[in-house]
This record gives sequence, C-alpha cells and structure tokens, in this order.
Amino acid sequence: MDDNKEFRDIRAVEHSNCAVISDLLARTADKWTILVIRELGDGPIRFNELRRRVAPISQKMLSSTLKGLERDGFITRTVTPSVPPAVTYALTELGCGFLRPVQAMANWTMENADTITAAREAYDERQT
Repeated sequence: MDDNKEFRDIRAVEHSNCAVISDLLARTADKWTILVIRELGDGPIRFNELRRRVAPISQKMLSSTLKGLERDGFITRTVTPSVPPAVTYALTELGCGFLRPVQAMANWTMENADTITAAREAYDERQT
C-alpha cells in the first residue's frame, strides 16, 4: 500500500512541475516576448523605439507584453520625470539570463532554417 501512495505522491509532484513549466513556457515562448527580450539585449530602450524595432507589434500588445515581463521579473521599467515622462525598459539579471537561451534558439533556427524549409517542402509534396 505504501508503494502506491509514494508513487501517487511522486506523480502529483511531477504533474505540479509540468503545470509550472507549461505556465512559464506559455509566457516566455510567445512571439512578442522573444522579440522584446532580444531587442532589450542591446541595452535599455524607450517604449516607442522598442515598438519601432519590434514592428508590426501594436501599442496595446507591446504594453501588455512589457507588463507581463515586468511582473515576471525579466525587465525593469524606469520613469524619468520630464514632459512627457520618459519611460525606459531594461533587462534584469533574470532577463539577461533568459537572453542567453533566446539567442541560442535564434542562432539554432538560423543555422537550420534551410533544412527545416526543405523538410516542410518534402512533407507538403508527399501530402498532395
């Protein structure tokens, strides 16, 4: 009996871990998050410049993405009193740590883009 309880306990922990991982991957692996993190990797940047670099993102989507990243501790938001106020975003230590795998994924993607394209074309040809 104790073996079954221990097994169920382990499975419950594994399920809980999967839920945490899924939640965080949903946040960190979306298109806009990746692009924003990559742009902030060059250093602090103001909202409108970031929007230009991440085009065609809408103002609403960029604002939402930045709020989520700030909430999760990946970026800081600094408001400089001026008219109008200057708002600058920068990566935190956590964000800099996340930048490394983001850059590695981008590099891997570029190195394998031709192979992936060829595989897609071959697959599509087999489907017709």
